This record gives sequence, C-alpha cells and structure tokens, in this order.
Amino acid sequence: MSKLNKKQKLEIYNDWKLRNKSFNQIALERKMNLSSLRYMIRLIDRYGIEIFDQPNARFTKEFKEEAITKALTSEKSIFDLSLELGLRSNGILCNWIREYKKNGYNVVIKKKGRHPAHEQEPQPITQGFRETDQATRRRKLEIAYRECLRKKTKRLGSETSREIAQAITELRQEFGISLDYIFDTLAQNQDLPLIARSTYYKVVKSKAPTVKKPKFFTRLKEIFDYHQRRYGYRRIAMQLRKEGYQVTDRAVRYWMHKFDLKGRRRNKRRYSSYKGTIGKIAPNLIHRKFFAPLPNMKWYTDITEFHLNGEKLYLSPILDGYGGDIVSYSISRHPDMNLVMTMLDKAFAKEKALNNCIFHTDQGCQYQSPAYQRALKLHGITQSMSRKGNSLDDGLMENFFGLLKTEMFYDQEYKYHSLDELTKAIEEYIEYYNNERIKSRLKGLTPIEYRNQALVS
Repeated sequence: MSKLNKKQKLEIYNDWKLRNKSFNQIALERKMNLSSLRYMIRLIDRYGIEIFDQPNARFTKEFKEEAITKALTSEKSIFDLSLELGLRSNGILCNWIREYKKNGYNVVIKKKGRHPAHEQEPQPITQGFRETDQATRRRKLEIAYRECLRKKTKRLGSETSREIAQAITELRQEFGISLDYIFDTLAQNQDLPLIARSTYYKVVKSKAPTVKKPKFFTRLKEIFDYHQRRYGYRRIAMQLRKEGYQVTDRAVRYWMHKFDLKGRRRNKRRYSSYKGTIGKIAPNLIHRKFFAPLPNMKWYTDITEFHLNGEKLYLSPILDGYGGDIVSYSISRHPDMNLVMTMLDKAFAKEKALNNCIFHTDQGCQYQSPAYQRALKLHGITQSMSRKGNSLDDGLMENFFGLLKTEMFYDQEYKYHSLDELTKAIEEYIEYYNNERIKSRLKGLTPIEYRNQALVS
C-alpha cells in the first residue's frame, strides 16, 4: 500500500477508537500489514496524531546506543520499546540493531551525501571483535548472545536447550572464537541462560525434527507467537482451519509437542469481597445455567485483585452470558462502591434495553448495598446472587478471571513496572479478548463477532 498521509492515519485511528473495529478487520479492509497497523494506532493513542507533524529526528549516537542496549538486554519487546521511544515505525529499532551488528557491534552515524572514494568501508564483524579491552570484548559477546536468543525465542527466559546450543554455535562461527572462551565468558554473567557443555554436544549431534509441511508449521508458530502462548493446540487448530488449512487437533498437538510449544497454565489465586450479610441477599436465579440465547439476558460481574510490587489493583468487569464478551469494566486501586458504580454507568450508557436482564454476582458487600440494588431496579434488571460459599455459582466470571491472569499476568509480573502500566495492559487484553481471541464454543468466532451476528439477525 502507498504511504499514508496524516488524514488517512487519523481515519484509521478513528475506525479503531470510535467505531470499535478490530485490528484484523482494519488490516483486511486497508490491505495493511497487521503489525505496522497495530503500532501506528498505538503510537497515535499514546502521543496523539501530532507526532507525525514533528520533523524527522536526527538521532544521536548516544540515543541509538542506549536504545539498542535496552532492546538487547531488557525483557521488553521491540514493539513496546519503539513505542516508549516514540519512534514513528516499529521497524526503525530493528534496522538500528541490524546495522549495529553489521558494524562490529558499534554504533555508526552515517553522514548524508555521497561518501568519498578514499573513505574506508566499515570493518567486518570479526575485526571489530578483536578488542584489546577484555571487558569490551565480553560485553559485545553477551549482547550478540542475547540477540541470537531473542531472534529464536522472542522472550528471554523461555529458551530450550536446542535454542541455546544454536545460539552458541552461531557465535563460534560469527566471531571465530573457541567454545571454551564462549562458555567462560557467558558463565560470568548469571543472568544469561546457559547449558552444560555435555548437553551442548548432545544437542549439536542430535538431529532436529524435520517438518514435512514447512508452510503449515511456520503459520502454526506465527499464531502461537502472536497470541503470546495464550492459545493451546485446540484453538490453534481452529484458527488454522479458519484460514483454510486441512488439519486435525491431533496433528497440531503432535507438532506443538515436538517443538516444545507450550501454552500458559492457570494458577489459582483469588480475591474475596464477602463481608457477611450486611444488606439484602437476592435469590440464585441462574442455577449454573450460565449461557443465554440472546445478548443482554444474563450478565455476570465480580471483582478481582492484582498484586504488583507491594501495591494492589482491582478490576470489575461485566460479562455477557451470550458470547462471553466484556460489556463494560472499571479499574481502581480501591475495591469500593465507586469501582462498581462506574462500571454500571458505563454499561447503562452503552446498553439501553435491559428489562429482561438477570444480573448475577456473589454475595460481596458491594452487591448488597442499597445504591447498587437501586441502580439495577431503575433499569429493570433482576438481581441474582450465588449461594454462600459456592464460588462455582459464578463460574463464568471466575473462568474469565482465570483466563485473564494466566494469559497476561501470572509469571509475567516483571513486564509491569507500575500500576499504570498494568492498567494499560489489562485494557489492551480486554480489547484483545473481545475482538481477536476466538472461542471453540462460539464456532471459531470472537465474542464481539458472535454478539454482532445475533444483533444483525
């Protein structure tokens, strides 16, 4: 597609922000690369459309070096770092890293205009590595090792023995140095993943699994990586069939096991808002028949708690029993009535016809309050509550919380340095869950696609 002007970029952003179109939908309509589209929209959302009014920046050597070091040593993705730095494209940082490696792990600022004939070409990478300073040599080797692993795994900390062995072999070939020197250097940094020398030889001598259909496996791996290990073999198989591949669940499970592609596993930790009987308790009208034949007939809500660096954050969403989509939500640092009432106000502004709606919760103190019960009554909503001590009575909501925390929080706390970053991540996940994450119960559709299908018919 041709280069977009400022007006076209703003139209695309409004499609996402105001018209609630998903990234996939916009990418198909505009015939754009999905990754570039996501980045452009996130950039505008963070800095405003005015960021494209700024003249092209001339980045200093120090700025580039700091950005490259962050990219190769931190746990943040290239996408997130590019956003943080305010780069206009998510490919700029990748180009800097490529040039950095090409120029012997040194940042080179290119001068404009034609180069004089007598000017020397950049030194090959092997020459650039022959430094007299041992600390500099060790640092360059560590950075090169991190980059090799990042290209293979997308995230440090999840490397397999085969990936580590491949990275070490690439360093030997690239720098022309001995295996002893590599192992001795890497062993001095406890943060770097390393395998035993015997394991290295065992992996190198063993044959890697061969794939009979490389295009099929490449697409499988792309889906697995794009959804950040949130998809298991059933959902990946469903997505592949949706794209036209003739594949069974069993075949996908076989290849995922063969290449050690493991999805995230759930971890059970739960916040309770129960404070005893302090108000009116409503009867249980759901009886664990969670699903509804149409939207806005059965709603569910609860409050869940996030612990991060000694601080707490609370999420209160409304989940629809038809397609499982999140109707509205609010996030706060306190599990008070304002958290719940804000969520209700957003839902009531979005959905008007609620006379046949049953709203189910547990017996939390917020849901026993007169203000909450009065708000439901004013909108013709019938209140329902779980039995005391029966968390499974609100199982649909509990299932969503387990999914949310497994896929974007548990064992990923290191990604978030503040509650503000965690809040933004939760908001992004809910958008992803509503608009991009397919479900087998919905026959391969996303919750919003399933909901819209019912509203149209």
